[in-house]
Amino acid sequence: MRWRYEEIGQRVKAFRMASGYSADEVAQKIGISRTALYRVEKGEIAKIDTLQCLSELLEVSMPTLLGVGIEYMASAVSYFERTRQLEEKADQIIVLAGPVSFLLASERFESALEQVLRESVPDDIPQRGKMLADVAQVMEILHHRKRTYMRRRPSIVNLISADQISRFLHGGLMGRRDLPESVRAERRLWARQEIEHLAGLIEDDNLGVQIGLVTDTLPLNGFQIFRQADRSTLTISPFRLGEQPNIRVGVAMLTSAPEALKLHDKIVKDAWKTAIKGPAAAEHLHNLLDAAPLPEAEPASPPEAKARPRKRARP
Repeated sequence: MRWRYEEIGQRVKAFRMASGYSADEVAQKIGISRTALYRVEKGEIAKIDTLQCLSELLEVSMPTLLGVGIEYMASAVSYFERTRQLEEKADQIIVLAGPVSFLLASERFESALEQVLRESVPDDIPQRGKMLADVAQVMEILHHRKRTYMRRRPSIVNLISADQISRFLHGGLMGRRDLPESVRAERRLWARQEIEHLAGLIEDDNLGVQIGLVTDTLPLNGFQIFRQADRSTLTISPFRLGEQPNIRVGVAMLTSAPEALKLHDKIVKDAWKTAIKGPAAAEHLHNLLDAAPLPEAEPASPPEAKARPRKRARP
């Protein structure tokens, strides 16, 4: 088997970030220098006993570090870092997630997301401090992902459930449900603005972005396929950033197994055939917006987040 040392280093970094240990702490605990650890994370050849020590310290199996079979990630920090790494080289990204796909989300959504994720962490949960620290790490990774996407502009195929969008409009962008009604009304406005942004993306008809609205059933857990010239990688994740956000509970998976890619690629192709696309998709979104109750509240949007004009042409 041909080892991809750079990818081994990327996995080490992702699991090290999720562990809560600093690079200095990890290096000290396994008896190497910080410089040596950074070399491992950059993909320079490491001794097998160093990888074994990292495996034990980070509580991740050697097959996972080596990329043999499936990578399992119980931490959203690890998952989003691995996603960031894959996006840096992907030529095409296929996304089945909803109702918000982060790379295509508005600046307003990105600005509000940290507040929403922080409020999704219960006040009485054990290790709340660690959870809030994870939120900060996830946000840093997400900001990096967005900058990379804006610079590289890989093509994106995004399949979104129309039912999830409808629930999002009715429920709003909230980290928990026990918020005051005035806040809930505000968050429903935030959700409306995000779906208006999505409709605008479809109306812009960007050749590098293809969006399909699916009215049939889609898998509960979202997945993404990252395509490069020499390989493809599938990620399946319970972690969500839109409706009912979750970065605390679940296990994400990453694999390049041909059978897994083939089966998920078939889901994409079948869903794309019947998905609503183009002007019809934009009109469907506007109909969902019309059907959702309009809250009586003024959104507290970040100052730099400006609503984009609607291009809808009514018959």
